[in-house]
Amino acid sequence: MAAEGQEILARLKDGIRRFQTEVHAENRDAYLKAGSTQQQPHTLIIACADSRVDVETITSSGPGEVFVARNIGNMVPAYGEMLGGVSAVIEYAVSALKVKHIVVVGHSDCGAMKALLSPSSTDSMPTVKSWLTNGQAALKVASSLGAPDEKPSEKLHRLTEENVLMQVAHLKTHPSVAGALARGDVSVSGWVYEIGTGEVRIAEDGSRVFVPVIEAKR
Repeated sequence: MAAEGQEILARLKDGIRRFQTEVHAENRDAYLKAGSTQQQPHTLIIACADSRVDVETITSSGPGEVFVARNIGNMVPAYGEMLGGVSAVIEYAVSALKVKHIVVVGHSDCGAMKALLSPSSTDSMPTVKSWLTNGQAALKVASSLGAPDEKPSEKLHRLTEENVLMQVAHLKTHPSVAGALARGDVSVSGWVYEIGTGEVRIAEDGSRVFVPVIEAKR
């Protein structure tokens, strides 16, 4: 193993030790319960694979509370187009785990959104380029709504929101989700997480407006 790789592995081991002695030890009962009972998460969260987005921390969730799927651009292929890992996670979460809520989470400074705005940036990554076709409809909507003199940062902001809304729409094409929605067994929402400030804006089901979750005053 290269020296840099060994250094990184050593850092990861240190992190594991801190988890064992601090986080796990302080929440021992919760982990014992999670390890001895079947998981019953209340929410499925579909998030970007970006390493800066930690949905368990953002939502202050403990072990067993949220079922998480991550991929580049927090994409949800419409049912039947790219049946694979994301589709399987959705079906399992709704049909087997009986989650009550589903969230699609986008975030600021998203590399996938930047790639949609600059297609040539993924020319050397054909698999990534193919995957990002799931965001083309959102790109079209964002482009049609933007002003001619819109700044690059404004375009990125708009596309990030439109992509979340489009993936929520794709989510509803999955039979398991469509059935659960019709029965009133599940609800959905779209979120945008601002990495720098910690702000989370939520568009509840049926809304195109992302409303900030305001910190409660003490």
